[in-house]
Amino acid sequence: MGLGRILKEQFPPIILLLALLSAFPPLATDMYLPALPLLQHEWQAPLVTINLTLVAFFVTYCLFLLVYGPLSDRYGRKPPLLVGVGVFMLACLLCSAALSPGMLICGRILQGAGASAASAIVFAVSKDRFSGRQRQRVFVQIGAIVAAAPMLAPILGGWILTSLSWRWIFLLQTVLGVVAFVGVIRMDEPLRQQTAPSLGQVAASYLRLFRNRRYMLLLLTLSCTCVPVFAFIGGSPDLYITRLGFDERQFSYFFGFNSLAFVLAPIIFSRVARHTPVIRLLPWAFAGMLVASLLLLCTWIPLPWRLTLPMFALSFAFSFCRPASNNLILEQVDRGAGAASSLMVFFYFMVGALAMWLFSLDWQDKIQALGWMGVAAVGCTLALWPVAKRRLRPVAGHDD
Repeated sequence: MGLGRILKEQFPPIILLLALLSAFPPLATDMYLPALPLLQHEWQAPLVTINLTLVAFFVTYCLFLLVYGPLSDRYGRKPPLLVGVGVFMLACLLCSAALSPGMLICGRILQGAGASAASAIVFAVSKDRFSGRQRQRVFVQIGAIVAAAPMLAPILGGWILTSLSWRWIFLLQTVLGVVAFVGVIRMDEPLRQQTAPSLGQVAASYLRLFRNRRYMLLLLTLSCTCVPVFAFIGGSPDLYITRLGFDERQFSYFFGFNSLAFVLAPIIFSRVARHTPVIRLLPWAFAGMLVASLLLLCTWIPLPWRLTLPMFALSFAFSFCRPASNNLILEQVDRGAGAASSLMVFFYFMVGALAMWLFSLDWQDKIQALGWMGVAAVGCTLALWPVAKRRLRPVAGHDD
């Protein structure tokens, strides 16, 4: 009873619900990553066709992010969430019944359309219910829980592939969607607004965001850090299974080890941030990503550790700065939190999708290509950070 009370105090139901919703993208992607080579063999399809199941998901996901945010500002957070989670559940069932790459790609398109509702609205719900440093703590709590998804999802997917079939991966995702759907129904509507804006006013919120130089410059600066992380996520099955010769279960352990960094980083950040201002911590995280990218270029490090260890360090540094970065970006706006959070996640995943495509090209040494992508992207962040930092709003105020 004592332990249960402690866990409930540390992770109240609303935090667990927001974490589950935030985990939809990694759960929908990382869980079936070990199955990509198997699907290629089962359907006798080229790898580029099977990889479209990833690309289709992220493209649709990014586009619908821009839809759900304004809708949540207009109609409240719950209705769009219920629609999105419902679409996600139906899409999971369609994926589980797929008989061809085309059918699976269609299911993944619907999955992206549904999952984007969760990602677009979670940050808006957090901004509605929490403020200031409390919201930053909430982001850290959510980040710590969500970080377990990319660590456990491929391991669970590998076990399912060994014991059952890849179709059960999507059936399990359906069950998680049902849990989230029930949680959203039971959640109180967090948006308290006397007069709802018109759809035209909500759509205009994007134009207001583009005119907010603080918001846009900080968003562009921090989005660059997504490049090496997303490139690795999309290319890891090819790297570990096809090029390095590991099987699906072994790949899931390597991927899970890398994802452990996403669990540890927010926990350590929450302790360090008590004594050190966030503005001082972020450059150290960027520098850590740069050093890790340079280590990927060191051909004298034996495989697979040349890939595994630097990527662990890079993922740790990325996850270390992510909760504070999200909070810092949203602090630059006063209204239209749904649109602001949608545009923020849209930029992250569009940059990530571009990185996945770039990394899928036929590079002679893909690990070295990953390293150079990290050096270039994080170098841009380090170059832009001093300019973005000078424009930051130190206290809550008004938009530009």
